[in-house]
Amino acid sequence: MKLKQIAIYCVRGVTLLFAVSALAFALASLSPIDPVRRYIQANPGVSRENVARMEEYWGLNDPPLGRYAKWLRAILSGDWGVSTSFRRPVLEVIGERFKASLALMMAAWTLSGLLGFGVGCAMGLFRGRWPDRIVRRLCLIMCSIPTFWIGLVFLAVFSSMLGWFPFGLAVPPGAAPETVTIGQRLHHLALPALTLSFLSFANLALHTREKLIDAYNSDYALFARARGESDARMLLRHGIRNAILPAMTMQFGSFAELFGGSVFAENVFSYPGLGAAVSAAGTGGADIPLFLGIVLFSACFVFAGNLIANILTSVIDPRTRQEARA
Repeated sequence: MKLKQIAIYCVRGVTLLFAVSALAFALASLSPIDPVRRYIQANPGVSRENVARMEEYWGLNDPPLGRYAKWLRAILSGDWGVSTSFRRPVLEVIGERFKASLALMMAAWTLSGLLGFGVGCAMGLFRGRWPDRIVRRLCLIMCSIPTFWIGLVFLAVFSSMLGWFPFGLAVPPGAAPETVTIGQRLHHLALPALTLSFLSFANLALHTREKLIDAYNSDYALFARARGESDARMLLRHGIRNAILPAMTMQFGSFAELFGGSVFAENVFSYPGLGAAVSAAGTGGADIPLFLGIVLFSACFVFAGNLIANILTSVIDPRTRQEARA
């Protein structure tokens, strides 16, 4: 991918972010949750002067377009506001929570990629036989299971019944951050990551299986079979090479699903990441600055994943560069 193409893609991304910001701000403005009313309910003795100052701070007396323009100028200048839930700047909250979410999402992304591609290759190798039929039906069932339900089942089985994993959180309760070991963090990370990996594992496995079947039914596979090559040898020499690129593109494109699934996984396991923060900000806390900030940040995160997928695709497969020039 040339620099010109990357620049065009970035311009499209900026346009997308502008549309996302406008839509998110409109939905937040139309929300029945009023931050001023929530503050009054939490503090019954608040004076009218404080209420008037809060209405001026939130711009409730201004027209919607004026509020959006004021908020957008603040965002572009680096002022993302202050979270009413955490009493801290939004960028600090996002940076702190994103570290925990990034570890969870990257662990789930790697696990789902390796398992999904491996299982997909196995289904393609045993296509039409009983192992393929059984695993394919299991994958179809997994595609329809919600993330939060899988998390609840894992909590009931592996935490409550077997006691192998903790019930939640990112570190042991009451432990100081400097005393927590890497092993303890991985122990708390394992079950949420396994839950989140189920979101794209089955889809990737089924997609890889279809690509391998197409490769096995191609003319060069028929010629290789006529020369006496086995299915396993064709998988190693031809199948993986043809299936790895679509699988990689699909895996990088799953960042949006991964981020959306992390909201449910982090809430089920009480994991202190962006998913739990956006859920609290958008429902119970009326934390509009934090909610809008996380929405914009997640859009940037998904856009970065798609951009990396396009760049890697053009680097690995020269045909995509030729199509782009054409």
